[in-house]
Amino acid sequence: MAEMRAWVVGVPGAIDTGPLVAVERPVPEPGPGEIRVRVAACGVCRTDLHLAEGDLAPKRPGVIPGHEIVGVVDALGAGATRFAVGDRAGIAWLRHTCGRCRWCRRGRENLCLAPAFTGWDADGGYAGYAVVDEAYAYRLPGGFDDVTAAPLLCAGIIGYRALRRAELPPGGRLGVYGFGASAHLAAQVALAEGAAVHVVTRSAAARRHALDLGAASAVPNGEAPPEPLDAAILFAPAGDIVPAALAALDRGGTLAVAGIHLSDVPPLDYRRHLFQERQLRSVTANTRADGEDFLALAARLRLRVTAQAYPLGEADRALADLAGDRVTGAAVLIP
Repeated sequence: MAEMRAWVVGVPGAIDTGPLVAVERPVPEPGPGEIRVRVAACGVCRTDLHLAEGDLAPKRPGVIPGHEIVGVVDALGAGATRFAVGDRAGIAWLRHTCGRCRWCRRGRENLCLAPAFTGWDADGGYAGYAVVDEAYAYRLPGGFDDVTAAPLLCAGIIGYRALRRAELPPGGRLGVYGFGASAHLAAQVALAEGAAVHVVTRSAAARRHALDLGAASAVPNGEAPPEPLDAAILFAPAGDIVPAALAALDRGGTLAVAGIHLSDVPPLDYRRHLFQERQLRSVTANTRADGEDFLALAARLRLRVTAQAYPLGEADRALADLAGDRVTGAAVLIP
């Protein structure tokens, strides 16, 4: 049986304890309705870091992380007809929904009662090959090479959903807290739609990046944006930022929290943080419609994807750099 090199989550812990372990695994075979993709690039997401460090409990031992997978279809399972061998395809975070629960029936499959996720429930893309039900794979837009297409598949899709959840009005003022892979794409969509974007982030390099992309301001954590905000998105997994972000909202503003993990939120003062119809919202995964809509929008707007490539053999270093704010934009693994 052919084998491939892969990284798995061994014992979850701080990234400097080496929770990722390099292994050899059998090349997976696609089951009925599935496609197998030979991985050309896999984005490194903060969710992978949460999984490795134990903020998210692994669903099974030795899972292969990675859910921003770009590659070429090289095998088809029985009955798979949506893709042909040789097609370029993307595999993202959402990989299964039941299709029967009340949320799926309402078109809100991101809230499915029995979902499965790539790199958490099933093996992901920190490897040479990955498989997925063809109904959950994406056709990728032209204009993006493998490295720049990979971050679109989670950073881009989740940032897009977060932007819509924040209900930014036309020409409004958007606050962005944290400025990494997801934020730098969502900010470009907001800018293209006429928004003024104000960034708050601890990284000086990220602040420069934000200004280069057209942000109206970029300040360190602890400083307030220069004007009240109509909407805001929290990308940093830091609950202690929530009160300041809410306080920066104008009347009727909405703060959307984009991450799957957030540290504890301090007590809120009702009149200062929520009164006058300010809202605090979470963002949970995405629907496939979100993914299709965003990928079409990314192609139309010709989004600038800032990506730093790492060899697959340095996945542990890529995660450490992400944890240490040493990545501008997105990190991407190349097998």
